[in-house]
Amino acid sequence: MIPCAFAIAFTLLISSPLITLAQTTADSDLLTEINKIKAIDNHAHPLRYVAPGDKPDDEFDALPLDDIDPFSLPVRLIPTNPEFIRAWKQLYGYDHNDMAESHVQELLGVKKRILSEQGQNFPAWVLDQLNIEAMFANRVAMGSGLTEPRFRWVSFVDAFLFPLSNKTAEESNPDYARLYPREERLLKRYLSESGLTGLPLTLDQYLTKVVTATLERQKQQGVMALKFEAAYLRLLDFGAPDRTSARLVYVRYVKGGEPSTIEYKRLQDYIFHYLAQEAGRLGVAIHIHAIDGAGGYYRASGSNPILLERTFNDPTLRKTNFVLVHGGYPFTRQTTSMFGKPNVYADFSAQTFLMYPRALSEVLRNWLETHPEKVLFGTDAFSFGPSVDWPELAWLSNATARQALALALTGMMNDDEITRDRALELARMVLRENAIGLYKLQTK
Repeated sequence: MIPCAFAIAFTLLISSPLITLAQTTADSDLLTEINKIKAIDNHAHPLRYVAPGDKPDDEFDALPLDDIDPFSLPVRLIPTNPEFIRAWKQLYGYDHNDMAESHVQELLGVKKRILSEQGQNFPAWVLDQLNIEAMFANRVAMGSGLTEPRFRWVSFVDAFLFPLSNKTAEESNPDYARLYPREERLLKRYLSESGLTGLPLTLDQYLTKVVTATLERQKQQGVMALKFEAAYLRLLDFGAPDRTSARLVYVRYVKGGEPSTIEYKRLQDYIFHYLAQEAGRLGVAIHIHAIDGAGGYYRASGSNPILLERTFNDPTLRKTNFVLVHGGYPFTRQTTSMFGKPNVYADFSAQTFLMYPRALSEVLRNWLETHPEKVLFGTDAFSFGPSVDWPELAWLSNATARQALALALTGMMNDDEITRDRALELARMVLRENAIGLYKLQTK
């Protein structure tokens, strides 16, 4: 039996914020070595190369947030953030220290020239500037310039969860009203690609002729992981699969009518479990968006990794690897508790621009002191437009990640937790080796 005093102390330890001060200065030699490591980016939204006169890229996300009501941006994502000047200098040789309109117009001319010179090689050229060997591209479909081995496909599968009428959900939340139609259109695309003009009449047929058929086709096309953005559409509280109930709900409403929230959840939960099992069978990972997401109606509590504990504890899913994309921020301590599951990993993408390096280093140090083999690097690079495009976001995240990692490891060295050699080993694990092992990548 645990002594009462110990129990109280333990409770205070896990429920209180860290009281230790974060490392403020990185070991310069360590940072130099970290900057030399060729990284594997676990999560990003790169744009395909678009030739002059071609249709703009609109397949970089299944749920582009331009659709929802305007929302405030965190400080580092405001396009006038002066950190982007450093990105322009490194990527494009920007020769100014301000964001004057005339100077930005000059920058856009340089970017246009480089894009023209590089052509379809431009996305790979960006990775070369950042010392990133490969980037996992979260996209509805790949495109020009986004080719293996530099770019690996992560497809979107949320659409499979919502085959019935979504009117009730759309009426419950202004963001849902704009996002659900996106998933409905994507499901129609998957139906068409599977040679169908409408939904099959039974759940078993839907799962085999639509879900499995699509996953197997995407696997042949190079998919490495399946992405869920479900937290933008519902809570991540996926319950135990009930095949009988799911079948009844599907058959009852496939031709029309409005399923109740409870009924629809039973169907969604079962389809999610089926997708996860299929991912394990096909040897692809499941990526789950877990972070306090964008939008004025987003339910941050619905992204808490603890909500996924039942899924992670399911013995029928142990052949499936799960990655908590964005690491569950701000619930990063809860993510730490999930690392004990044999098939659960997390990247810290997006934390790389929501926080500055010192704050991020505290998260990384906690993770590295518990399960360093479960930690993955990611940028969540995406486009804000011509001046602050996906390369600039990739630069900001890449620089922040390496600085934060150096800070965390420096602190661990200073506290005699690890040697310098171990620090470099951990840096290589986080920036590339963990991803290589997880996805069985063939690298240079």
